[in-house]
Amino acid sequence: MSYAAAVNLPQVEPSAVTGYQHIRVDPISPYLGAEINGVDLSRPLSEAVFAEIKRAFVEFSVIFFRDQHLTSERYIAFARGFGRININRFFKAVDGHPEIAEVRKEAGQISNIGGGWHTDHSYDQIPALGSMLYARELPPVGGDTLFSSMVAAFEALSPGLQKTLRGLTALHSSRHVFGPQARRLAESDLMGRIGNPELATQDAVHPVIITHPESGRQALYVNSSFTVRIDGWSDEESAALLGYLYQHAARPEFTARFRWQPGSLAFWDNRSTWHLALNDYAGHRRLLHRITIEGSPLS
Repeated sequence: MSYAAAVNLPQVEPSAVTGYQHIRVDPISPYLGAEINGVDLSRPLSEAVFAEIKRAFVEFSVIFFRDQHLTSERYIAFARGFGRININRFFKAVDGHPEIAEVRKEAGQISNIGGGWHTDHSYDQIPALGSMLYARELPPVGGDTLFSSMVAAFEALSPGLQKTLRGLTALHSSRHVFGPQARRLAESDLMGRIGNPELATQDAVHPVIITHPESGRQALYVNSSFTVRIDGWSDEESAALLGYLYQHAARPEFTARFRWQPGSLAFWDNRSTWHLALNDYAGHRRLLHRITIEGSPLS
């Protein structure tokens, strides 16, 4: 039996959560993810409703809303309630709304955006608090998004490895993903959807284990897309440890799968999750609008 299977990780039963008075919260998996019902985001929200949405966001790491009918203005207004909006450097913006970035794949294109496990903006000195994604056009089937709990992944590690990781930091960078030498951009059809390679100059060192500023829980903070190496270690040494952590954190028991529908909105916590966009809808168009919320320094 693995250590992860032996430890008693906190779980949430997949039924409506009690203690919320103004919204209904329905978990979609044991460790993260919940659908929020009884909310119309196209209208201004009361302080009580918004406070419960923020509470659910911290508690479940990623929250989902169904059947929303949002203008760009209302989408931006909802996002601003959580903090300052990051203007994306690399994605094409929606016309007239630089706060909203397009996550697009046309029917004839092969590569998708976000097709590997990652944490948005971990390469920034002050990484993003979270990201929102709103469905505009969807394929008839496919195109789901997977999320993984970095809190559950950390808590399932042995005490000895947890202790080792708490003393480490890691280098993250945007250069190898979005920069002029980025292989995936050169070898795929992402050009035009991802641009401004000259702006990919971000490097940042963050703790491998962070303490969530609101929940107080510890989480693994490395990812296979943007983490370059363990700070002070060689590439070879780093690859061995990071490779194990990446494999461990993607274990199915830590994950949740979200099936998009027209009008769906997802909002995930970049400090405690990974996400991955499935690319299983060849020949169909998929367009979502993303807003990213600025965060605070990690510790």
